[in-house]
Amino acid sequence: MTKIAIIRISGEQGLSGKIKTTFKLLNLHKKYNCVLVSNTQEIEGMLKVIKDNVTWGEIDKETVLQLLEKRGRIAGNKQLTAEYLQEKTKLDLNKFADELFADDKKIKVEGLKPFFKLMPPRKGFERKGTKKHFSVGGALGYRKDKINELIQRMI
Repeated sequence: MTKIAIIRISGEQGLSGKIKTTFKLLNLHKKYNCVLVSNTQEIEGMLKVIKDNVTWGEIDKETVLQLLEKRGRIAGNKQLTAEYLQEKTKLDLNKFADELFADDKKIKVEGLKPFFKLMPPRKGFERKGTKKHFSVGGALGYRKDKINELIQRMI
C-alpha cells in the first residue's frame, strides 16, 4: 500500500463540525501541518470530507527522509535526532523510512509527534491560489506525485 502525505491548507475559521472532527482524527490541528498515512478506504472517505481544505498525494522515500531529518519533532518540541531514533527503535533513519514504507503502520515511536509542522511554500502556491483545486491551477485537492515538490518548498 502506498503512503500519502496530507497537508492542511486552510485555517480554522468557517469550518463545519464534521470537517473539524476529521482534522482532529488526522492530527491536522493547524494550517501547514502534514501527516503521512496509508492509502486506505477510511482515509479516502476522510479526504472526501476535507478535500476543499487540504492537498494530498503519493510521497516518495527521499521526501520522507528529509521530513524526518528537518521537521521531525519529539516531546518537548525538540528536533528528532538519529541517536534518539536509534535508542527507541534500534534503527537508523534510512531503515526507519524503509520500515515505514514496507509496513502499513503509522509513525509510532514513543515521544515522536505524528505530524510535521511546515512553513508556507517558498515562491507561494500555484497561480490561482488556495481557493481553487490543483486540476484547474490552484493548491487544493489531489496532486499525485507533485506533492513531493510542494513539500520540498515547505521544509
